[in-house]
Amino acid sequence: MADRVTVIGWDGSPLTAAARSALGAATLVAGAAHHLALPEVPPHAERIRLGSVTLAARRIAQHRGTAVVLADGDPGFFGVVRTLRAPEHGLEVEVVPAVSSVAAAFARAGMPWDDAQIVVAHSRDLRRAVNVCRAHTKVAVLTSPGAGPAELALLLGGVHRTFVICEELGTEREQVTVLTSDKAADHVWRDPNVVIVVGGSPGGAAAQGTGWIAGHEVGHPTGPRGWGLPSRAYGGALAEGETVQLRTAQLARLGPRVGDLVWDIGTGSGAAAVEAARFGAAVIAVDADPDACGRTAAVARRYGGQLQVVHGRAPQILEDLPEPDVVRIGGGGVEVVTACAARRPERIVTHAATRDEAELLGRALADGGYDVECALLQSVDLDTSVWVERERSVVFLLSGYRVPHP
Repeated sequence: MADRVTVIGWDGSPLTAAARSALGAATLVAGAAHHLALPEVPPHAERIRLGSVTLAARRIAQHRGTAVVLADGDPGFFGVVRTLRAPEHGLEVEVVPAVSSVAAAFARAGMPWDDAQIVVAHSRDLRRAVNVCRAHTKVAVLTSPGAGPAELALLLGGVHRTFVICEELGTEREQVTVLTSDKAADHVWRDPNVVIVVGGSPGGAAAQGTGWIAGHEVGHPTGPRGWGLPSRAYGGALAEGETVQLRTAQLARLGPRVGDLVWDIGTGSGAAAVEAARFGAAVIAVDADPDACGRTAAVARRYGGQLQVVHGRAPQILEDLPEPDVVRIGGGGVEVVTACAARRPERIVTHAATRDEAELLGRALADGGYDVECALLQSVDLDTSVWVERERSVVFLLSGYRVPHP
């Protein structure tokens, strides 16, 4: 095992005395090509071109001597330190940090970043990074080949954002470009780069100030405490399929989370869509009624939700929407359930007023490859001033869970 492993972060500025001292004593140096070309790397040291960090860690663990690993930015921030410190390698690691590429990008843009979401984008799961950009007003994306600014812009589609693209930070070829997301796909971008994605509505109730927790928009959450909010939070009486009890049960079964895309079909007042967005998920709210679309957009602005509202009739309007993770169906019957099941989201929830309707919807979910659960929900709203029944609701809640392929 290596006698000592020092990880040195490099942001393009001259190396510190500690970094130069560690490099001068190194008998093995691992890094990218531009790291290994630094004049401070000893000519006699074994050099490892850093591709797979895991393979490099295994070689370092077998090395008898002093090892140095060079990495861009802060190696402890989405960097090599996590892999090197994995228990199976048994390495004791010292770190000489540098300014992270995210901090450098925000500095070049002259923007604060304690309220930003930070995601790493890979081609295999780029859509999750895109969903975070849909759902939040400020996101830093650490890109990779095949998952860069152009690909981000293409997947964002009709969602308008501003891109601050920082290429090759800390080098002589550093360049910062600001443009709208619809223009980013028309360019070829150099790696490595960081993309700051900003835009969307901050919400009418957003507070001014410095905030108190990193990674959250300043002043959020802007809405009232809790979820499954009463009708008055959304402007008055809601449709039968939007009652507090049904909406709460639906959201519990969907489990929307950061990185997800939620379809809310037949959004009505937008209550379920806004509450899904308050969990940090990206949401597309669909309704054939233009007034419902307007109400949904208004309530999203009130509570700071970053919704995409689509006016159109399902299932036809669904064909051009990006792939969902979970789907709530507020109306549309078997035809809409069948169309949603064909897109293979992880979970689908809907409801029915009668047992016959519930059986039809449940059969459509099962035929689409879903395990189906059905619960009869009955709720009674009481007037607590006189303790008498004010309203009664009875509905069948159907939940479909995608059956994994064998």
